[in-house]
Amino acid sequence: MGQQAGEQRAEGPYEYDRFGGRLPGDPVPDPGLGDAPRPRPADPDRRRISKARAFVRALPALLIVIGGCYDYFTPSDFTASPLFTAAPLVAAPLYSPRGTVLTGVAALAAVLTIHLKLGIVLNVGSVTEVVTVATAAVLAVLINLLVRRSDQRLASVREIAESAQRAVLPEPDERIAGFDVAARYEAAQADAFIGGDLYAVQDSPHGVRLVVGDVRGKGMGAVAAVAVVIGAFREAAEQEATLEAVAQRLERALAREGTRREGLDAFEGFTTAVLAEIPHGDEAVRIVNRGHPPPLLLHADGTLVPLAAEDPALPLGMGELGSWPDRAVEAGFPKGATLLLHTDGLSEARDERGEFYDPAARLAGRLFPGPDALLAALAQEVRRHTGGGTTDDMALLAVRRP
Repeated sequence: MGQQAGEQRAEGPYEYDRFGGRLPGDPVPDPGLGDAPRPRPADPDRRRISKARAFVRALPALLIVIGGCYDYFTPSDFTASPLFTAAPLVAAPLYSPRGTVLTGVAALAAVLTIHLKLGIVLNVGSVTEVVTVATAAVLAVLINLLVRRSDQRLASVREIAESAQRAVLPEPDERIAGFDVAARYEAAQADAFIGGDLYAVQDSPHGVRLVVGDVRGKGMGAVAAVAVVIGAFREAAEQEATLEAVAQRLERALAREGTRREGLDAFEGFTTAVLAEIPHGDEAVRIVNRGHPPPLLLHADGTLVPLAAEDPALPLGMGELGSWPDRAVEAGFPKGATLLLHTDGLSEARDERGEFYDPAARLAGRLFPGPDALLAALAQEVRRHTGGGTTDDMALLAVRRP
């Protein structure tokens, strides 16, 4: 790693950019920092969100203070009861049960203290205000308990979803057969962990084999198809001598599973997929593409090469429309290069003007310290490009030859 970084400096000075990449011609990093990335500047959006959250959490106390000042400095005919009532209700979804109770007690104490100083404790309006605030405080505690119970149920559902993801779509090892590997799944649906996108890496006697795919459809049917494709891939990657044969095994597995299922549970549609094979000992990569966005090869000098298929093929699961032999495309995969496979959630991410995110154009000329940094940069840039409103899942898989 250090030797490679030194060779890159010999060709031209580089510095990591704000997303973890580097652009040729950037100033040389500070010698004391070596080749480490510069500290990432604070995200303005994150700062704004943090300030908004702090203000919301302080809102119950502000309501009590403002209500106290209003009641004290205005005639007795004017009342700040709505402010005192709102304070514990606002605290209910934000605070713990203890914090909600304390907020209610503080609001009630503030009302009683002010009425005592003004000498209106026994007035009809004063008693009504005290009862109103006390009722709101009790309701706030009940709301808090309901919210906490719902949060516990949601946490349980999230834990189950995480377990399902680890079972169906496990995270690959960071190091496989001497290659640096990183994977990332970005679900478009809030609080979702897995959908119709898939990835897998398998070391085999024939080399390191990879697959990234996108199942048409959503919901449990898509998840079931993902499980079928990954299971068939892992078995075929070990047994089949060629990458083309692996693709045919996946085709047959989807066809077989589709006929086994009936009714609404049947597989309807297809799966786009790209398969890659990195032979042991050869600085090369072979690609079979089944209707999927082409992989990108990022060289150590920043050069980017799309590995497009010479003969486009139909996606998996569409064999009844026609069949022809798969043909693999071979390209050089030298030291320091990174192979990036992705689903169309990356290349078809749109901004507010409807413009697509172009990963080839965005990554050309940039360098990254490793696959993890590359995928993190892509995920962050896509969120910025779309304004955080992606409409499709995104699976990313990167393999770097050290």
